[in-house]
Amino acid sequence: QHPALHEPLLLKVFADGEEVVKVEVNTGYNHRGVEKLTEKNSFYKDIFIVSRVCGICNTVHADCYVRALEHILGIEPTPRAKYLRVLAQELERIHSHMLINAVMAEVIGYDTLFMTIMRDRELVMKAKEILTGGRVHADYFMPGGVRRDIDEVKRSRLLDILNKLEPRLKYYKKVFENDPILIKRMLDVGVLKPLQVTTHGLVGPVLRASGIKSDAREEDKYDAYNEIPFNVITRREGDSLARMLLRWEEAIESLNMSKYILEHLPSGNAVVNEKRLPRRFPEGEAFTRVEAPRGELTYYVMSKGGDKPYRVKIRTPSFNNIINSAFSYLGYTIADVPVILVSYDPCISCMERAVFIDLRKGTRRIVTLRELVLKKVKMS
Repeated sequence: QHPALHEPLLLKVFADGEEVVKVEVNTGYNHRGVEKLTEKNSFYKDIFIVSRVCGICNTVHADCYVRALEHILGIEPTPRAKYLRVLAQELERIHSHMLINAVMAEVIGYDTLFMTIMRDRELVMKAKEILTGGRVHADYFMPGGVRRDIDEVKRSRLLDILNKLEPRLKYYKKVFENDPILIKRMLDVGVLKPLQVTTHGLVGPVLRASGIKSDAREEDKYDAYNEIPFNVITRREGDSLARMLLRWEEAIESLNMSKYILEHLPSGNAVVNEKRLPRRFPEGEAFTRVEAPRGELTYYVMSKGGDKPYRVKIRTPSFNNIINSAFSYLGYTIADVPVILVSYDPCISCMERAVFIDLRKGTRRIVTLRELVLKKVKMS
């Protein structure tokens, strides 16, 4: 399901006047059966299937799954392929963080800021297309390497794009830091304390914005992350503003990593000769994880021999961040609900529907996020 489609998540908000006193999160009934679908297709076809779990962060899904296959097969990608894999994932992190910050600007009412961020995000989408051949879905990863390499011309074009993008990212970070309206809407709204984020199993920028330094890239050092210098960004405030600013800081860090990769790209081959890959897999199992733009993403793959997996288990970051954070809305106003929700960077097929229940009047109303943003909620 595309995020623009209605269903399947319902946010039920109980309010006493304007104050939120209770929130229930229901995930609805839409289910694509991706895990079961992988059992009916070959290991290699499943690379395309898992890449469709999320259109925004498809390369991290492919990387996580492919590394599990490599573990079962006992093969290792070349150094150049590892660098290119990291480049694809960091470009994806940049455009994902830009997208949710643009959405936050729109929710608060800054349509012009939304449009300018989305305009500059196109630079990243172009870079991703140059690298992988796909503007949205990359289909770039294969066991043992990647599907496409880059030459000197493409490397130069990518560096030019990143050099154009760098001042724009720094500008938007400054806007979010200094604009009085943005600060008023996000500062001290949806505060999460360190104990709360760890107790409730929250991950990614939500976790790091509350002062917890946890990043699978640093902890597992998969692909080439052990060779590429980077800093794990953390903040202490734990509010909606901290979560959005942290994403700008991570985008800038990802841009620096991308430039480093292009300037220090190892020589050698990166493209896989698919004819040499075995059609049948040995028995085995693997558990892998990556740091997706929204947090920790894990895959468990089991093979009992043959050309199809026996079991594929996927754990995405958004489910934890949304389901386990219902407590964070309490005590804030109805107008704060969309701001807090967007600060978690939700990624479940359209999470915009909500039920508002006025405990004083006993009335209830189902509204969309759009209606809430435009202040069209009337409890009558």
